[in-house]
Amino acid sequence: MEKKKIAILGSSGSIGTQALEVIQEHPDQFEVEVLTVNSNADLLIEQSKKFKPNTVVIADESKYTYVKEALANEDIHVWAGEEALSQVMEMDAIDVVLTAVVGFAGLKPTLSAINAGKHIALANKETLVVAGDLVTKAARDKGVNIYPVDSEHSAIFQCLAGEFQNKIEKIYLTASGGPFRGMSVEQLSSVTKAQALKHPNWDMGAKITIDSASMMNKGLEVIEARWLFGLQPDQIDVVVHPQSIVHSIVQFEDGSMKAQMGLPDMKLPIQYAMAYPQRLKSSFKRFNFLNYPSLTFESADTKTFRNLALAYSALRKGGNSPCILNAANEVVVDAFLKDKVRFLEMPDIIEQCMSAVQFVAQPTLQDYLNCDRETRALAKEIILKTV
Repeated sequence: MEKKKIAILGSSGSIGTQALEVIQEHPDQFEVEVLTVNSNADLLIEQSKKFKPNTVVIADESKYTYVKEALANEDIHVWAGEEALSQVMEMDAIDVVLTAVVGFAGLKPTLSAINAGKHIALANKETLVVAGDLVTKAARDKGVNIYPVDSEHSAIFQCLAGEFQNKIEKIYLTASGGPFRGMSVEQLSSVTKAQALKHPNWDMGAKITIDSASMMNKGLEVIEARWLFGLQPDQIDVVVHPQSIVHSIVQFEDGSMKAQMGLPDMKLPIQYAMAYPQRLKSSFKRFNFLNYPSLTFESADTKTFRNLALAYSALRKGGNSPCILNAANEVVVDAFLKDKVRFLEMPDIIEQCMSAVQFVAQPTLQDYLNCDRETRALAKEIILKTV
């Protein structure tokens, strides 16, 4: 079997670096074709010398010369800029594009890859949150498969193996509850950035970790699940599962349920997505039931963690509402990480943006781009008035 040639969109982040670990463990299965980063030039250079991709892209154009000179003795094409990210995704040699960038920035290069007929291993949930209708339609038109990398959606995908002809009654996305599980609004009013960044089970980037603490990550996953599996909002439920062993559950029309389980380790869903339909032997640590004599489940507290309720509201309204939700959230999370807003101010600002930005029922790609830009500007304006 020929090696799959992989393009990693966002190789410097948590998902990108773990994907390279998977590739390193299976050199007979995978080959790195393209690496891209936003601005981490030193890590891109290190990864490039190790994995010898055909092409690399650094989005930050000011660092192009530095990367180009560092790789002068390597047989590697070096490009820079946002447009280059989209252009290289269309390279003929690529078999699978792993979209591992965080946020709205993943939308255009992912669409470029789909339009070029490349299969997608999707870790960038915002692509489907913002423009799930456009992305899934483009994938259908081009005959492209989208393999989910989020642990919860990978779990659903794995549970559906051999069941695609059977209707889903409901799915349950599990949530750890994050570092603030069980806290009251009063307690949350004084939490710090350092506390929010200490996730109990998963090792993730700063933005996703804050989203997990606020339950926005789960809200974005609810919207993503709607597009990945063709579900309605009332078919998607969230349950808090502090141990993070059951990664998600599918309930079928006959009432039977299938769950995918395992220790919290993102390399497993990354490997499953890149290798699909194969399951490759791995060195990942194995789950032992005796180490977890009790697995517990709780309802999600949407009154305290309002971001999850806002995400359901955006999903039900449709149109560009999820785009507004996502753009406002990206701005407030960045502000929270810079100590410009408090934890409980984030959902307030997101809700203000959702009420103020014009609703578009059937948005085009340009509508999404305009909506994202307008929402970010409004959110920043609100933050300035808050400080």
